[in-house]
Amino acid sequence: MFLLLRKIFFIVTLNSALLLMLIVGIQNSSYRKKVNLLIGETVSLPLSFIVGISFISGSLMGSLISNNLPSHKNSF
Repeated sequence: MFLLLRKIFFIVTLNSALLLMLIVGIQNSSYRKKVNLLIGETVSLPLSFIVGISFISGSLMGSLISNNLPSHKNSF
């Protein structure tokens, strides 16, 4: 149980640090784009922010999903 909490804490800390670096890094980004959703579209956001948030959310979801999968040590 302690190992699982430690992994989750590490994942959240790493992705939070990536988000902080992303926010600091896009301060001078001038190229803006809108994202088309099913209902409508978003406000104009920097393209680097859209790509960075997609990467960070994928990293976070992939890490959390892989922690919940059962481990098969004898897979062969």
